[in-house]
Amino acid sequence: MSSQGLRPVIDFLLYDWLRVTTLCSRPRYAEHGRETFDAVLDTCERIAREKYAAYNRTVDTDEPRWDGERVIVPACTHEAWQAYAQSGMLAAAQDVELGGMQLPYVVEAAGNAFFAAASVSIGAGMLTVGNANLLLAHGSAAQQRAFAWPQLAGRFSGTMCLSEPQAGSSLSDIATRAVPDGEGYEDDPLGPRYRLRGNKMWISAGEHELTDNIVHLVLAKIPDPDGRLVPGVQGISLFIVPKKLVDEQGQLTGLRNDVALAGLNHKCGWRGTPNTLLHFGEGRYPVRAAGLGPGLDGAGAGAIGYRVGQPGQGLRYMFHMMNEARIGVGMAATMLGMAGYLASLAYARTRLQGRPLGPGGKDPAQPPVRIIEHADVKRMLLAQKAYCEGALALELYCARLVDEQRTGEPQAADEARLLLEVLTPIAKSWPSEWCLEANSLAIQVHGGYGYTRDFPVEQYWRDNRLNMIHEGTHGIQALDLLGRKVRMEQGRGLALLGQRVLSTAQHAEAVAALTGYAVALRQAWQDVVQATEAAWADADAAAALANAVPYMQAFGHTVLAWLWLDVARVAVLRTDTASVGRLQACRYFFHYELPKIGPWLQVVRTRDTTCAAMPEEAF
Repeated sequence: MSSQGLRPVIDFLLYDWLRVTTLCSRPRYAEHGRETFDAVLDTCERIAREKYAAYNRTVDTDEPRWDGERVIVPACTHEAWQAYAQSGMLAAAQDVELGGMQLPYVVEAAGNAFFAAASVSIGAGMLTVGNANLLLAHGSAAQQRAFAWPQLAGRFSGTMCLSEPQAGSSLSDIATRAVPDGEGYEDDPLGPRYRLRGNKMWISAGEHELTDNIVHLVLAKIPDPDGRLVPGVQGISLFIVPKKLVDEQGQLTGLRNDVALAGLNHKCGWRGTPNTLLHFGEGRYPVRAAGLGPGLDGAGAGAIGYRVGQPGQGLRYMFHMMNEARIGVGMAATMLGMAGYLASLAYARTRLQGRPLGPGGKDPAQPPVRIIEHADVKRMLLAQKAYCEGALALELYCARLVDEQRTGEPQAADEARLLLEVLTPIAKSWPSEWCLEANSLAIQVHGGYGYTRDFPVEQYWRDNRLNMIHEGTHGIQALDLLGRKVRMEQGRGLALLGQRVLSTAQHAEAVAALTGYAVALRQAWQDVVQATEAAWADADAAAALANAVPYMQAFGHTVLAWLWLDVARVAVLRTDTASVGRLQACRYFFHYELPKIGPWLQVVRTRDTTCAAMPEEAF
């Protein structure tokens, strides 16, 4: 895709709406200014264009393949990874002492948007950064030095290993076992050392040769003295399981760990990233060398893993990476939608087909017009614009909350933390659903050509279809939102979000062009709050959560209406054509999208049992 249409949107959201240069008054970002931020965005835009966009079709058709010993990916994937690593973006928001630039996270997120739009499935940067960040938050100093720092430098890459073939998203049912590795296992410099045995499924970038090593973060259970696994998520611990063993400085020892590729998953889209089934400790690469550490004498079996933190806290630690990944998935979905929108916009501006309706109907003597002149094509383009630019505003707003959490005053930082908790399910799920719809509309704008591989929009749809599943399915996000996030801390996060929504409405009411939207937003938020209360009218969780997905859809649409109105408050002060377009997108969202929340909230409010009460045998 061309980034010409993307950069002005990012610049507007960063500088005019979020006013990110005000962050430079804070000590952490004092060395930066707009010049620095623009230079980062320029670099990302250039690398994305030259190393990613040019090969998006290549990585779709030339899928990763396994020759029995190694996973082979196209040369362009290696080149893209090297360019990305050398750009410094893996450590962009990290401390200078860690090789970072101490960029605001919101600028890092904006820079990464170019890569997601150019080719979402090249490379493994999102999981690598998330892996390193988890270790920086919860790992020991030695674990950070040996495993996190090399990832931020681009020498190693990282994964997250949660799901198992028999358990899927039900992590309480995982069966991977971790047993202490002999006498003195707690004395290993890299952390308490265990032997792991089990299988992990759907592991993105689980095997490749892009980096010197792959750091797997693995959820597993430590058996009790009788050899039994503790049921539920309370028994889950977290382990670092490197593909290749390292010393305390993160240098390779020359020994391969017992992590073996069992096979590659062949996906509908997002094909450029190897997606793997991994066996841990099956004996293909037995670790049988003496002298690696106390107790490691070759008597044990299984993959070597180093425990992170305390036993039984693995899922809590992993949520640090999972939440980061969920926002990353939301950004990927957003940019795939944006790529399709810009492609269909360019097509609609050049494709000649049909004639306009006049008083006497169509005049066949007149030349055909560009399809962008037809009202229904404008409808489809405006829907895409509303979905994708709105979703980008959502993702960057969440990224800005991360910066507030890191550098704000104590009260502001705590409020940012809580707002981010509430918004994370929306940041992941809303773009995954509605930017996928944007991709479908992009195909429709292209007509029959959109359904062929001669145009890129069919690939964008295929790539994006993963995101409603990726990092927690749509249903899981909905259960998290209605079952936990809006109720946590006595509903304080929901109340904080309401304050911001109503503040935007109050300010917009003073602008004649926006007054009607402000009234509609105020009513929508009131409806969401009332539906939340009605859903939890008693302690019957099954009844409350039976319609969690419609609740999340209504909640997400209300959040997007709020953000569009907030964007419109800035755009209404301008007269340029881009601002006119943003006001029209806001108008579209309030006229065509926000009214959808009524039926969604109705089934939530009445705790409708149509779906839950359906007898299995009646299907």
